[in-house]
Amino acid sequence: MIKLYNSLTRKKEVFNPIATGSVKMYACGPTVYDRAHIGNFRTYIMEDVLRRMLKYNGLNVLYAQNITDVGHLVGDGDEGEDKMEKGARAAGKTAWEIAKFFTEEYFKDSRRLNIADPNVSARATDHIKEQIEMVKKLEELGFAYKTSDGIYFDTSKSTNYGEIARLDKEGLKEGARVEKNPEKRNDTDFALWKFSPKDKKRQMEWDSPWGVGFPGWHIECSAMSTKYLGEPFDIHAGAMDLLPVHHTNEIAQNEAVFGHKTVNYWIHGAFLLVNGGRMGKSLGNAYTLSDLEQRGFDPLAFRYFTFNAGYRQPLNFTWQALEGSAKAYENLIQKISDLMPDNPGINTKNINEEYAVKFKNLVSDDMSMPEALSLVWEMMKDKNIPNDIKLNTITKFDEVLGLSLTEKAEELKNKTSNIPEQVKILISERETARLNKEWKRSDEIRAQILKMGFEIKDTGEGTKITPVGKFV
Repeated sequence: MIKLYNSLTRKKEVFNPIATGSVKMYACGPTVYDRAHIGNFRTYIMEDVLRRMLKYNGLNVLYAQNITDVGHLVGDGDEGEDKMEKGARAAGKTAWEIAKFFTEEYFKDSRRLNIADPNVSARATDHIKEQIEMVKKLEELGFAYKTSDGIYFDTSKSTNYGEIARLDKEGLKEGARVEKNPEKRNDTDFALWKFSPKDKKRQMEWDSPWGVGFPGWHIECSAMSTKYLGEPFDIHAGAMDLLPVHHTNEIAQNEAVFGHKTVNYWIHGAFLLVNGGRMGKSLGNAYTLSDLEQRGFDPLAFRYFTFNAGYRQPLNFTWQALEGSAKAYENLIQKISDLMPDNPGINTKNINEEYAVKFKNLVSDDMSMPEALSLVWEMMKDKNIPNDIKLNTITKFDEVLGLSLTEKAEELKNKTSNIPEQVKILISERETARLNKEWKRSDEIRAQILKMGFEIKDTGEGTKITPVGKFV
């Protein structure tokens, strides 16, 4: 049984897909005017785990994600400059160039985090026709009106506008951070299509029945999700900050066009804090994956770090906390490497069913990743499970975890097995010194081995030697 917390109902519900055995899922992707930061990637990792968990339960998943490369205005309201145009000016490139560059960077970073590519990656600029058609439909149905700067959605015509956000319209107004527009019929009305400024030409603009311009931010997700997934579809996921404005407006558009609910489950991930506070470019703490790598961290150590809190709970990022997760991840890789035989024989592929059932129940219960990770460690320490069964079981778990556990462990084992003969001699000399309680000599040999690129760890299970540095 799969259970998911549905933002629409504010409760955890049993997940029942529309079609038996398959799931249609959509998630909001990046606005590609700059690199995605680790706060963004916490959400994308959550969505990847959700997709993996559904597949782990035997469901076929059709996953679509948008790439916002036009129409996302600064401040999330309907005033100000398009983020793409602003980003292009700052970079000294065209909007098309930066969209292509940062889209490619997004997918490179995603793959370093073991986030699988979506089945459909839909760029807003490739779907202008579909967005125009949806705006035309809204206009025909009486939900749209024209002002001097664009075509707007009339939220007073939507009987349940703002239901998902549990906010009154005054609250939604504040959430959108909109500026006062005297031509709007209601403060919460939002742009479906914006006209290009009369005094300058935009880099990204198209002809439409209403004049030259570009689509509003919200219409792209409505048009593209229903194009590729149909309606209704099962799951729409995204970050918590999208709920009060973007997703509220998506729902209003969808239900106006189709006349009924188009998404059954809305899944939202909580924020990543930095040192207990807000993350932001203006604060200089909107770290990217490259920032983490420059400090010597493997991207998958960050993926491991995100499992320290449930996806609906805020998670506080500090460099110390990431270091702790990196060490735990390295330790897990080391233990898995120790399970691997030097001369692999016939592998039965059997797993420990007791732990497997517990793991599946945890990840299927609204993605309880901290508890699932704790279970992984419990199993690793269980001395009653044979090494081969333990190895098979952790490999199975990694279908959801996405941490490349056995691959990293094999890599480590290969490195460790290639210890130079001179280092092996020094290790033997150090063991002799320790037996004779010659602690100073033992420390001198340890330092000598370290200079040769290997690190010695004295554990309850004996002496371990690994290559220096983060091997994962």
